[in-house]
Amino acid sequence: MTPRGGSRIGQLGLEAARRAAVDGGVPEGMADLRVFQVLLQHPPLARRLYDLLEQLLLRNSLDARLRELVIMRIAWRTGSVYEWTQHWPIARGVGIDEPDVLAVRDWRAHTGFGPADRAVLAASDEVIDRGAISSATWAECASAVGDTEALIELVSAIGAWQMISVVLRSLAIDLEDGAAPWPPDGTRPPDVT
Repeated sequence: MTPRGGSRIGQLGLEAARRAAVDGGVPEGMADLRVFQVLLQHPPLARRLYDLLEQLLLRNSLDARLRELVIMRIAWRTGSVYEWTQHWPIARGVGIDEPDVLAVRDWRAHTGFGPADRAVLAASDEVIDRGAISSATWAECASAVGDTEALIELVSAIGAWQMISVVLRSLAIDLEDGAAPWPPDGTRPPDVT
């Protein structure tokens, strides 16, 4: 079947994506997402990316609030409208109130974040800016986040969602039908067009 859609390489139609998902060992429901309608054109890679995201989202040791703050900060900093739009309801669903989600835009100015929130947001910025977490921020993360598995997941989550942002932006993955960009207010990062 010929790919369709506005992404740079197009996307599979829904039925073709569902068949590719089943054949590739990805849950069929993932084929409903535009990102997987594109990724399922490379089923082995789609499966590996799904496995990574499933581990970090559903079988995680890292606190869901901290993970979603990381994802939203990366989406904002990298200008990933798809990532921000997809994770807005997830962040809200794990109990992060709207002011806190919006505050990732300028987290240093937000007084509502605690030490753990601030540590993982700083870690996210450092990875984006320098490719690694500084010793000082690592100490804050170790103190706030806790156990070894959660710390490994923190670094993996930062790396994974930065990579996903690159994939989404470079392949120009379209938002789902009817999705309003940059919820809840349409504000986009200042250097994103």
